Amino acid sequence: MPKQLKMNETFLEAVPILRRLQENEYEAYFVGGSVRDALLGKEIEDVDIATSAFPEEVKSLFTRTIDVGIEHGTVMVLFEGQSYEITTFRTESEYQDYRRPDHVTFVRSLEEDLKRRDFTINALAMDENGHIIDYFNGMEDMSHRLIKAVGEPSERFYEDALRMMRAVRFQAQLDFHLDEKTFAAIKEHHSLLEKISVERIQVEFTKMMLGQGYKKGIQSFIDSGLYRYCPELRGEKEALEKMCRLNGPLTSTIQMWTLLLHFIGLSPEEVEPFMRKWKCSKKEISTVKKALIGLSERLQSLPSNRYVFEMGLDVGLEVERMLELLHQDALPERIQQIYQQLPIQRRNELAVNGNELMTHLNKKAGKWLGPLLDELERAVVEMEVENEKHALLQTAETWTVNEEK
Repeated sequence: MPKQLKMNETFLEAVPILRRLQENEYEAYFVGGSVRDALLGKEIEDVDIATSAFPEEVKSLFTRTIDVGIEHGTVMVLFEGQSYEITTFRTESEYQDYRRPDHVTFVRSLEEDLKRRDFTINALAMDENGHIIDYFNGMEDMSHRLIKAVGEPSERFYEDALRMMRAVRFQAQLDFHLDEKTFAAIKEHHSLLEKISVERIQVEFTKMMLGQGYKKGIQSFIDSGLYRYCPELRGEKEALEKMCRLNGPLTSTIQMWTLLLHFIGLSPEEVEPFMRKWKCSKKEISTVKKALIGLSERLQSLPSNRYVFEMGLDVGLEVERMLELLHQDALPERIQQIYQQLPIQRRNELAVNGNELMTHLNKKAGKWLGPLLDELERAVVEMEVENEKHALLQTAETWTVNEEK
């Protein structure tokens, strides 16, 4: 791999930050994921900067700053329309809770700072000219497509147990392999994951599942025993293994959760309790519940007008993608065609509303109204009745008279 990188625009825009620090006799480098991704030829969205300047010294050099994490050495600098997180070189004390250091000590040494990072491929730095600083053979590990802990793996995982999830997440995202010693340490210390909040675990779990090499990541997640310490997954090894046999990559969290719940065998009513344990949003829970119903229906029958109306276009297409992943025949073009030809695509497009029905039928509001609207909606969607006010009122009147007989 090159020891000097041709920097893209994102780095070049931030070079004046590094130079201002250097002009004032401080060291400053690009560090971490942005350097790793640039070396891998991936798109860079933002950069992190590390410096020997202490937080107050950083603040004295720039006119617009925000204390985003100053107790840990991080100051956000607003510069020419961009924001940059600048963090002081630091070392960390013992981690009594396996999540946070007891205290942070600021230092002037880049090597000391990089020594505390999780994996060698993330312990890289780059100067303003694109020269790579690599104290821990991260570039060699990258060339061998290897996720390897910096120093002693057990120490890194005792410092922050989430790093075990990050290991399998990076394995999945980058389609790399896990270093044997690093994997052995994860397998030995997997129970430490129960010290970590569900919110943090969910972020890494989701990134792992959506990674290009997700099958490798999931397999390590299973083999290491990490899955036992994730919400509702302790007894679901078989369901996770089925995820490894999908026909291609997952492209959304809807696919991820719906297929996992499908393999676990949950009913739609069991979706919310499961996903609440994972701290998922109400909107995501609602969408997954709908998608699970849709997937079950599509595994048994072809799409109908009513099905496409109930699913909506977005969820309907997600379900077709899931059928492909399950090695089943999918009909995305048919879903789009049906959707475009529907007389109405949402309930509020029905040509009558509840007040108009009550007035026409001379009836007060009651339990009869919702089912009647549902039935009119169904009749319009299935093209039994035209979506026109007079036709709908006449149909409602006929149905009501017949029921009263």
